[in-house]
Amino acid sequence: MTAPHRIVFANEKGGTGKSTTAVHVAVALAYQGAKVAALDLDVRQRTFYRYCENRAETQRRRDVALPGPVFDVCHGDSVEALEAEAARIGEGMDFLLFDTPGRDDPFARHVAASADTLVTPMNDSFVDFDLIGQVEAESFKVRKLSFYAELIWEARIKRSRATIEQQKREMDWVVVRNRTGYTDARNQRRIDEALTELSKRVGFRAVQGLSERVIYRELFPSGLTLLDKGHLGELGTSHLVARQELRNLIGNLNLRVPEREDAPSKPVTTPVAEPA
Repeated sequence: MTAPHRIVFANEKGGTGKSTTAVHVAVALAYQGAKVAALDLDVRQRTFYRYCENRAETQRRRDVALPGPVFDVCHGDSVEALEAEAARIGEGMDFLLFDTPGRDDPFARHVAASADTLVTPMNDSFVDFDLIGQVEAESFKVRKLSFYAELIWEARIKRSRATIEQQKREMDWVVVRNRTGYTDARNQRRIDEALTELSKRVGFRAVQGLSERVIYRELFPSGLTLLDKGHLGELGTSHLVARQELRNLIGNLNLRVPEREDAPSKPVTTPVAEPA
């Protein structure tokens, strides 16, 4: 059986919209008929898990079918245990998502290095850019790679050297630029140039992500997403624009949903087990 396509959402800085992006991608794939599983590696905050848990509760309360992933929190205390959990929850799935903590974490490093698609959300500022590269103070030219970028670069080199039998997939590293609307034009241009320069060095793709919008925070308690058209009521113009932003992001991730005769018409958000 083919292993699921691994999508890892990773950024060692918090507050970049990582979990919100991860949930919306998982739901978008489920709406397309994909079988999706997800592991939340942030055992303290559990934002992804709580979002999906709220979604499952809304589904039960309203008696509706809401597409989404099978999900759980990582309970392992070693990389081997993590991989065992991933194998269990990912069995028979098309995609396996990992949402990682917004800090340096050994499990996050491991899954980032083993990702088929690595998604790194960042706010459009040099504070967040510093995660992947350092720039000169005067010219804003990239001076050196960050530790994180070097880690991913080395992981990609190692994978490229593997034989076809050992590794059939190349890692696609996608830097997602969230909250671009809050950056002034000159600063945004400088970030554009720095990202373009750095992408040529380490081989990531930079794409537009999600703007800063209150609706993302408002949707969390119900677990709903911008893709749940029939459950959101009347949407204003800004929300419709946000939905289009999301669709553009999903398209830019280049995730291919396999065609299957047994593809469910209404996949359901399901926790692996009821919380204690």
